[in-house]
Amino acid sequence: MKVLFVAAEGAPFAKTGGLGDVIGALPKSLVKDGNEVAVILPYYNMIAAKFGDQMEDLGYFYTKLGWRWQYVGMKKTTHEGVDFYFVDNEQYFNRGAVYGEWDDGERFAYFQLAALEMMEKIDFVPDVLHVHDYHTGMIPFLLKEKYHWIKAYKDIKTVFTIHNIEFQGQFDSGMLGDLFGVGYERYEDGTLRWNNCLNWMKAAVLYADRVTTVSPSYAEEIKTPEFGKGLDQIMRMESGKLSGIVNGIDTDLLDPETDTHIPYHFSVKDLSGKAKDKAALQERVGLPVRKDVPLIGMVSRLTDQKGFDLVVNELHNILQHDVQVVLLGTGYGDYEHSFSWFGQAYPQKMSANITFNLELAQQIYAGCDIFLMPSAFEPCGLSQMMSMRYGTLPVVSEVGGLRDTVEPYNAVTGEGTGFSFGNFSGYWMVQTLEKALDLYEDDPKAWRKLQDNAMTRDFSWDTASLAYVDLYKQLV
Repeated sequence: MKVLFVAAEGAPFAKTGGLGDVIGALPKSLVKDGNEVAVILPYYNMIAAKFGDQMEDLGYFYTKLGWRWQYVGMKKTTHEGVDFYFVDNEQYFNRGAVYGEWDDGERFAYFQLAALEMMEKIDFVPDVLHVHDYHTGMIPFLLKEKYHWIKAYKDIKTVFTIHNIEFQGQFDSGMLGDLFGVGYERYEDGTLRWNNCLNWMKAAVLYADRVTTVSPSYAEEIKTPEFGKGLDQIMRMESGKLSGIVNGIDTDLLDPETDTHIPYHFSVKDLSGKAKDKAALQERVGLPVRKDVPLIGMVSRLTDQKGFDLVVNELHNILQHDVQVVLLGTGYGDYEHSFSWFGQAYPQKMSANITFNLELAQQIYAGCDIFLMPSAFEPCGLSQMMSMRYGTLPVVSEVGGLRDTVEPYNAVTGEGTGFSFGNFSGYWMVQTLEKALDLYEDDPKAWRKLQDNAMTRDFSWDTASLAYVDLYKQLV
């Protein structure tokens, strides 16, 4: 099959979160499976600075953005078997950031029009056009309503993936004529309208041939008012084409036997290197080097979504145990200040690192015993899979991808890959954490079995991509 991905970000070129990881890894796995795959991304200035000398210049054309013509430069490079094409326009993408600009609506309206018109010019008209999150959400609509006259495009099937339903792309309806150059019929009849706004994500859900999200549990959750962020009614209405597919992780990169970011390597058969990584981590973050104390890690954005209100409220109680806690992340100011205060109040037990450092993140995954991730909602989550890969057992809330990837410990059978709590409260988080601490201290043999289970789970993209191949085949 020929599959084309269009997205606002993709590793290793530009990445701010999980979407970037998916665009970096899924196409690569599909190519291994024998498919012809390409990706179209915006050509941000940070890509030009880092990868500019690797780019092939394919020329340019102009696209009509409402009443004006806008320049579209075309660039290309091949990375790990995947052809990456880039839409080059300094006015829109020379900003030093991927998102958060005052004119994001115009920037990504332009990008979608440019990407659609680019397909013929680069001679890559796909069987399946796979678009991601609101930034590319108008593409299925445009393909059917604006570009339906292009004969080469008439058989293209579209898949839309929701990575986070919270960000929907809600804009003034005037954008339809001013930027997209289409009429208002589909807005006036209610198809594109939601809460008296043009809603790009609603358009994608209604017009795409299939809609996916990044875990089966999240696919069910977004049909409810609690998690649907106002679109739950649409999700229920279109549930027949909605499915959840769990993200994978790059198991070549995230491998305790070869990871260049950790000082000592180890494997599921020999964890002696993990004990050395623990000591090295304790020393690096200024905690007493003790092999007997359970070390709890957190690597995250410090936000309400990630459940840090529970952690802050209960941290004093947690630190009454004989434990150490190491945190890495930035986010809401209140949380940054709270964790910094705990780090100063409990210097022998708490290390708060209010920054982001990839090397330190990997050392936390590798060197800790327990990974705490009590998210209020989590479409998929990667950290819990990464921690399991390194034999660090997760304590998670039972939402979204956390529920789908962490098997809770069963004291009767000894099965499981971590610990989880279903009632989202500080009380149940602490109860579950204490259950993990008790097992760590009282039954090393059972703990070792859980580590074996966790480290041998297959979270690779090569496996995860098979579900996408099945989905594409249903369409084609």
